[in-house]
Amino acid sequence: MPFMADVAEQLTRLGLAGVDEVGVLCFAFLVILAVVYFMSRPRPVYLIDFACFKQLPSCRVPFATFMEHTRLITSDEKRVQFQTRILERSGLGEETCLPPANQYIPPNPTMEASRNEAELVIFSAIDDLMKKTNLKPKDIDVLVVNCSLFSPTPSLSAMIVNKYKLRGDVRSFNLSGMGCSAGLLSIDLARDILQAHPDSTALVVSTEIITPNFYKGSRRDMLLPNCLFRMGAAAVLLSNRRRDAARAKYRLLHVVRTHRGADDRAYRCVYQEEDSEGHSGISLSKELMVIAGEALKANITTMGPLVLPISEQLRFAVSLIRRKLFNPSLKPYIPDFKKAFEHFCIHAGGRAVIDELQRSLQLSKEHVEASRMTLHRFGNTSSSSLWYELSYVESKGRMRRGERVWQIGFGSGFKCNSAVWKCLRDVKTTPADGPWADCIHRYPVDVPEVVKL
Repeated sequence: MPFMADVAEQLTRLGLAGVDEVGVLCFAFLVILAVVYFMSRPRPVYLIDFACFKQLPSCRVPFATFMEHTRLITSDEKRVQFQTRILERSGLGEETCLPPANQYIPPNPTMEASRNEAELVIFSAIDDLMKKTNLKPKDIDVLVVNCSLFSPTPSLSAMIVNKYKLRGDVRSFNLSGMGCSAGLLSIDLARDILQAHPDSTALVVSTEIITPNFYKGSRRDMLLPNCLFRMGAAAVLLSNRRRDAARAKYRLLHVVRTHRGADDRAYRCVYQEEDSEGHSGISLSKELMVIAGEALKANITTMGPLVLPISEQLRFAVSLIRRKLFNPSLKPYIPDFKKAFEHFCIHAGGRAVIDELQRSLQLSKEHVEASRMTLHRFGNTSSSSLWYELSYVESKGRMRRGERVWQIGFGSGFKCNSAVWKCLRDVKTTPADGPWADCIHRYPVDVPEVVKL
């Protein structure tokens, strides 16, 4: 066989002339196996840097202003009292921002105003990211944009392509209707595309446009978003180029997605609907926290084996066996995820969400500090909140090489999504960096259970 003769000749040159034909076959098989392994293993995905929209002082809405506008918009005193109670217990501070159109009396939720907000928050975040990374528009190979409730035509992704004059062959995607956890869905989509296309960079933009979604009716469950949601956006630069590892901040280790939409309770617990007066809004079912707990349990069951040390996995397995075989009433063992992660970024959807995650995962006050402070300073910025939280950790100078971050997002459907990042270098920030630049010195602050208005 010519192939075998060639291999034998090469082995002779290496001083292995005594190797028989079986040895040659084994050698060739090992070479082929090694080539297949290195060719088929997933490409690493690096997070070069990210930027968040820095809210404008002109858009600030203190509680007094919010309630004054509410009283001018409606004559329903019960509605006013309800929103007052929500704000008092929301965990939000006095510096959160609403878009200009929502501060009109009455609000002016037009298509033009909505696009103006989109351009403001998205372009600001992308401009900051380009400045930080020296990114050129022609270098972007993949663009993924997510915005749940505002989905115009042309799309937001087309708006970005037009603004920055991206290449004609850019792979562009626009996700809508996927809730507050869509930011991690975008990361997952970008990762899959980067796995298929070597030597590429991806720009991921996460936002929620508030302008067209101000609820004018009187249903209490649909008034909640008026009190909690605020302006925000984040732009994230990903790359699969190995040469970018030297300048990247993080490497993406895992993305775990959990979708409970097959369960009717989960599907109906958060959805858009209209009240009797024809006003649309988001209805939050009383079952929300129950469904969220079930989704979280399913998500961490998948995540655990990927990140937990063997000791924790064994304890969990023994606990499960004891409950299944001997006593179903035994309290299940909750793995200690603090042994797997140094930092936790929990979606700042509201105080109740953070409280429940802290209790379920047995986290300390310090572990949920980034989430609580983000909610206080910026409000619920939907899918971009996880990046404001990561920016908080960086701005505090707490991110060190080798540490791991767990981002956890919840969204309609009902979905629970997680992403795990490993820090590749000590992250140092300058006083001018990020959305926290003018206020990080004041945080953390004490957030009382009730702020009397």
